[in-house]
Amino acid sequence: MSVITTPAGYSFPWYVRLFFWNQKRKYGAILEPARLWGRSPRVFVTMASLYGAFDRRSSPLEPALRTLVTVRVSQINWCPFCVDINLFTALRRGISDEKLSTLPAFSDSDLYNEREKAALHYTEAVTYSDQQATDAHFEALRRHFDDDAIIELTGLIGFQNMSSKFNAALGVKPQGFCEIALQSGAQREGRGA
Repeated sequence: MSVITTPAGYSFPWYVRLFFWNQKRKYGAILEPARLWGRSPRVFVTMASLYGAFDRRSSPLEPALRTLVTVRVSQINWCPFCVDINLFTALRRGISDEKLSTLPAFSDSDLYNEREKAALHYTEAVTYSDQQATDAHFEALRRHFDDDAIIELTGLIGFQNMSSKFNAALGVKPQGFCEIALQSGAQREGRGA
């Protein structure tokens, strides 16, 4: 479990419990970060609403691209929970195991198209604290995205940075949603796969 846990019997407001019900229906379990955010109900509802806005059907960013971005941010920020849940989502959205396994080296992979590469290079520039987005990033982005889509991409990257840093700081562990995430975690810890 995480560094901070929610005590058994903790009383969440009804509207937070409604979110929990939906997560249980969607994932088969309540997500541990939701239990933590739920201890600050107004912040939790705002966070959940913001995530819903980014993950809407009418987004100018297609679901697979949004997921690649969130997985990459999660990897960079060493958030095992986020990698677990986002890889699970990636597989459900039809992204292949092979493509996901090459995500850290997307730049050299033929599995990624130029639109994805532009978004992922920008994602890294925004996420790594020793980098900044450059004119070259925006030039590449503008070949594939209009300004509204770039703004939304930036917001998604910022949201996932906040989420993954929150979860990593509090030690939120993976919940076993994705076997790929469990295997990569075992490799990182020297246990083999």
